[in-house]
Amino acid sequence: MKYSVKTIINMLLAFCFLLVVSAQAKVIRMNLNAIYGPTSIHTKGAMKFAKLVKKYTHGTVIITVYPGGSLGFKGPELLRAVRDGQVAMSDILMGVVSGSEHVFGVSSLPRLVKNYDEAWKLYQAFKPLYEKACLKWNQKFLYAAPWPPSGLVTKNPVTKTSDLKGLKIRTYDKNGAKFLRLLGANAISMPWGEVYSALRTNLINGVLTSAESAKNGKFWEVLNYFTTIHYAYPLNMVTINLDYWNALSPEQQKAMLRAAREVEKAQWEYSKQLNTKALQIIKQHGIKILKPTPQFEKDMDRAAQELIKEFLSKASPEEKAILEKFVK
Repeated sequence: MKYSVKTIINMLLAFCFLLVVSAQAKVIRMNLNAIYGPTSIHTKGAMKFAKLVKKYTHGTVIITVYPGGSLGFKGPELLRAVRDGQVAMSDILMGVVSGSEHVFGVSSLPRLVKNYDEAWKLYQAFKPLYEKACLKWNQKFLYAAPWPPSGLVTKNPVTKTSDLKGLKIRTYDKNGAKFLRLLGANAISMPWGEVYSALRTNLINGVLTSAESAKNGKFWEVLNYFTTIHYAYPLNMVTINLDYWNALSPEQQKAMLRAAREVEKAQWEYSKQLNTKALQIIKQHGIKILKPTPQFEKDMDRAAQELIKEFLSKASPEEKAILEKFVK
């Protein structure tokens, strides 16, 4: 059977159209809940991840990042939200969900590691347990990256233990709260969005947080000092609901893991850079950078050991075997 040139062209156009429609029909779209604002290190990482996933899957997987917890999912309920498919993916601060899964409290244990190299080694050692815990909660662990190290941002100088007595300090998880109470401070829990106004009205006197968060919060307007106590390098992880993960083709899964590896590597390096720059910026705005006295260092280590022992008392044999290698 012979066809005219026009007929052949029309047939080709129709075939191309069907290919486009077919490709569009196979596009998988999902939301990624980001708990911090659009300029946060972890939200930027999530956005980069979404961009790379789109690139490596050739546009067949589209991830939309929602910053600032705008999807309505925050804090301790995030593991459940992803498990139940209320949101396909989320950025999660591990320490906040440690009440649901014990192992997620590791990265926020006080003064267990005191530099990025040690933090990376701790992460690599526990990564298989993080992955296992996520599977238990019906989700796939994709990647994790640290906040810059937590310090004390305060109105008055804090260089020795007695300086903490009676201070009301906002902490980000239960480990931080216990640590500060052991040192004589009053730990306060409140949403991040309320911290600035609480500082301005003297409801609290300081914050346990990173120099990066102090910079983003413009804390130089209400606080005067940052003490580099190297409290912890807390991790944020990104996970995906297993039903969504299993709906991906092997090629799409491979592409997503490739994006996760690249983002993880970049985020660890970015965290280092942010810490250096943030310390410079808050100093330029008038915040004085302080170091603890040797005695204060010893007192903090003593308090940290109590929390680490408590953690070990509730740890699984696998957790104990790994953690004991890092306890000094």
